[in-house]
Formats: sequence, C-alpha cells, structure tokens
Amino acid sequence: MASPLKDVKILDFMWVMAGPAATRMLADYGATIVRVESPLRVDIARTLQPFRRNRPDPEGSALFGNCNAGKYGLTLDLGNPRAREVIFDLVRWADVVCESFSPKAMRAWGLGYDSLREIKPDIIMVSTCLMGQTGPLSSFAGFGNLAAALAGFHHLTGWPDRPPAGPFGAYTDYVAPRFTAIAIFAALEYRRRTGKGQYIDQSQTESSLHFLAPALLEYSANGHSQIRAGNRDPRFAPHGVYPAKGKDRWVAIVCKTDEHFRTLCSLMGRRELAGDPRFAALPARLENAEQLDALVTDWTRTVDELEMEKRLQANSIPAHVVENSREYLNDPQVVHREHFVELSHPHQGTTFVEGPRAKLSRTPAKVGRAAPTLGQDNQYVLEEILGYDAERIGELVAAGALG
Repeated sequence: MASPLKDVKILDFMWVMAGPAATRMLADYGATIVRVESPLRVDIARTLQPFRRNRPDPEGSALFGNCNAGKYGLTLDLGNPRAREVIFDLVRWADVVCESFSPKAMRAWGLGYDSLREIKPDIIMVSTCLMGQTGPLSSFAGFGNLAAALAGFHHLTGWPDRPPAGPFGAYTDYVAPRFTAIAIFAALEYRRRTGKGQYIDQSQTESSLHFLAPALLEYSANGHSQIRAGNRDPRFAPHGVYPAKGKDRWVAIVCKTDEHFRTLCSLMGRRELAGDPRFAALPARLENAEQLDALVTDWTRTVDELEMEKRLQANSIPAHVVENSREYLNDPQVVHREHFVELSHPHQGTTFVEGPRAKLSRTPAKVGRAAPTLGQDNQYVLEEILGYDAERIGELVAAGALG
C-alpha cells in the first residue's frame, strides 16, 4: 500500500487556487511538496472566505487550507539574493517546479525554465496562468472569473432576458487544476522513459474550453450560437429547480421521458396534464416550458422538500433536494465516502478539508496534514530536506531571506 508518488519531489510557487489545487492532488498520493510563500505579500487565498469560526484570519481560510493540505510551507523573500540560493538548492532537490504567476514574474527573478534547467537539466517545470505564456494576451493577468468570460461561459449562463450571470465563482480555477495534474503525470512518465525533463505551458482559459465542447460543436457544425437558457434544457421538460414548502427550500427535478412526465402528473394530482396537447409530447412541453414550470411550481411549493425528493425518487424521477453547505457536510452519502477529512491545525485546533476524490484500492490516497501556516516548516525544509546546518540557517535569518 505504498503511496504511488512517494518518490516525487515538487517545488511549488503556485498561489491562490488554480495552481495549488493541482499540486494538492499530488500531495494526496504521496508527493513531497515544498510550498514557497512570500513573507511580504500574503497569498490572496489566505484572505478569502469561508473562514474557520467565521473570523477573518490568514491562517483560517478554508480555501487556502483545502488547496494546500499535505504540503510543507517555506517563506522566502524572492527579492533577496540569499533567498535565491535556497531556491537553487531546492531546484536541485526537486523533480518538478510549478508556478502560476504572470509570464514575466519567474523570468524577472532569474527563475525561468532556461535558467532552472542549467541547474538541473532534467527538471520538469509547469507554468499555468490565465492565457498561457505566449501570444498577444499572455500578459493579461486575472482570476478564473475573467477566464470564464473570455472563454464564453458568461454568454451561456444566466437567463435569456437578463445580463450574463456567469458560472459561480472563478470557474476556470476549478477546471484547470485537473489538466495541470495530468500534464505533470505525463511529464514524469516521459522523464522516466527518456531521462529528459520538459516545460509545460498551460493556459487555464484554454483548459476550460473542453467543457464548452457541445456549444463549440453546435456552432462549428451548424452555425448556431447557443444563448442563455437559465435552468432550461433543449432535450428535457420539465427541467429546473423548483421552490419547496418553507423559506428558501428547493428541489431539482427533471423528466427525461414521457413516462416520467405522466408519473409526475399523477403525483401532482393533475393526471389531465398528461393528455393536454400543450404537454403530452416532449416538443410541446419544450415549446410551453414556461407554462409547465408554473404548474409544477404550484405543486412543489406545497410539499416538504425531503418528502418530495423521496416520492419522486421512489417513482424513478430524477430529483434531489438543493442542499446548503451544512446539509452537504452531513449528507449520509458524503459522510459514508469520507469526502470531508478533519485534521489537526496548529492555529485553529482542527480544520476540515476535502478528501481525495478517487479511491484507489492498491495505492490509496491520504491527506497527511493540514495546510502550513506561514513559515511553519522553514526549519524542517532547510535542515531536513536541504541539510543546512544551524550556522547557515542563522545567516539566512540575519539576511532577511526568510522574511
């Protein structure tokens, strides 16, 4: 049951979410990761909610904690020449160097790929930023909400009679990490076979385009540009999120077949709707979707959401309660799968992070430790990983290299 990545060593300059979420996946499977942070400029992820006990605290951000669990934390002032000496030693130690700054940042510090492979010829380096390292928009810096707009997601999300809403949050920050991790795996396998490292230039915006494949195909094949449709679906009706009894209670419902719809009509006590020419067949239901949604809503708002979910599922109609965060944390399926893991935390006492997403039977993943506090592992990294003695560490402290 050895960790599959136990021999992989990663020097991680990633920040905020899109980068750190990728290396977090590798940490779960045993990679040793040294996460470098600036002591002068706090990682934005440390400033983002939700916070433990709802109190703003750079050591209490659930976002930062989730993206950096299992890593060692080292603070270095990269503008300090003595700090770069440490970086060069870490490059010699590492198999992979990862960064997610704008294209000019690493080169400005003398830490571009050409410089690093002079230090270690077989190094693998990953640069993941909004638009990629080259091209007219390469210098455009921003977050995943901007990338989602650039890629076209905002045009497709929202309601047709309202301005674009966009997907929730910094969308590409949640999509791109999966591609980053896969690219690192591929580069490691290539190096295993050939002994050669390589440079990975990843555009987070381009990565997200895979999730627009149906819309892109529809346009390229038929010249049709999709528009915002709210919760509607071009193939199913009714299809949406409907209010249940009580305040802010909702249930998602979809009828995928005519049989589903007839059963729903029976449960609603409106059997006559199954024979109504406006709704009897799918094309008619799609054409009259607004009227149909109003009729479904008249029923759903009178029924408790859990009872509604139970009755619909018992009759094979796809449906589920819309859960809030507390309900999802305690969802029996989520609890059974051990999706959330409680860890001890040096500042918060305990904290929760998401567990590994995949269950590998022969090489299971494990969340080893909470995300590091600022500078938490300076001594360990310098002494145990790099082998520095007390005198050299003292010199780095005196020089201000560690912040």
